[in-house]
Amino acid sequence: MVTAFYSHPICIDHEPGPYHPENSGRLQAIETALAAPAFEALAWTEAPKTDPEVIHLLHDPAYVEMILNAVPEEGYKALDPDTFMSPASGEAALRAVGGICAAVDQVVTGGVVNAFCALRPPGHHAEQAQAMGFCLFNNVAIGARHAQIQHGLGKIAVVDFDVHHGNGTQHMFENDADLFYASSHQFPAYPGTGAANETGIGNIVNVPLGPGTGSAPFRAAYSDHILPALRNFSPDLLMISAGFDAHIRDPLCQLDVMTEDFAWVTEELLNVAEDSCGGRVVSTLEGGYDYEALAECAAVHVTEMMAR
Repeated sequence: MVTAFYSHPICIDHEPGPYHPENSGRLQAIETALAAPAFEALAWTEAPKTDPEVIHLLHDPAYVEMILNAVPEEGYKALDPDTFMSPASGEAALRAVGGICAAVDQVVTGGVVNAFCALRPPGHHAEQAQAMGFCLFNNVAIGARHAQIQHGLGKIAVVDFDVHHGNGTQHMFENDADLFYASSHQFPAYPGTGAANETGIGNIVNVPLGPGTGSAPFRAAYSDHILPALRNFSPDLLMISAGFDAHIRDPLCQLDVMTEDFAWVTEELLNVAEDSCGGRVVSTLEGGYDYEALAECAAVHVTEMMAR
């Protein structure tokens, strides 16, 4: 079976301004890494543009309209001190959602075994009616709801190993027993959510980790907490918020995770997916701001996916 890779040039054109960490170089680094001969079998696929009504599955329609109408004709538009748009941002955001929904379609219908979506802007901080943390729309959460509505899947899990807690995804999932969210993340750190006692209705698992944690506690967060809970939930589809900013070289946080830890956690998550949902996995890019580390980690992540 084939692994699909979803991207689109407009996602490179989305620019939040000079010196912003969430910039086009991130996708360029990933695409360069995945153009290597080792990834020749990867099915490169252009992300389609979604209809805004799909975004209404989880975001307020008035908020979606506000975001799309706020796209500047030139220069930059600030939505908060961290989150900016440029002329390409509206289409990029529509393709970020469209790409993950198309990946869900392909994986669920058996066209590919799994998929990695290298799209931006990222999504896991976006709330129902608020952009934040570089995110406009919550791509992974919309993808999860799309899987339920379009394909009749019952239980969807999102596991988030970004160094920042996915507050938006948690808030969208926390009252729905058919949705599961688990996160390992640095705490204290932006956005300040994700305490261990934030458990929703028993469907949320947060494992906060202190600065300088390193490999062993990171792996233990999964072996002791997240993986057992995920197995118990037994999803019909596993989605991954794949942020690589927990890496030791990343400039935004200090969790000190190594490249091989991302290979390990990917393998472990894929093992659970094989047992619970026939290996159906859709992964989507969140953070990761050191180009070299991001390229390395995306490469080992996709290598594990292609090995299935």
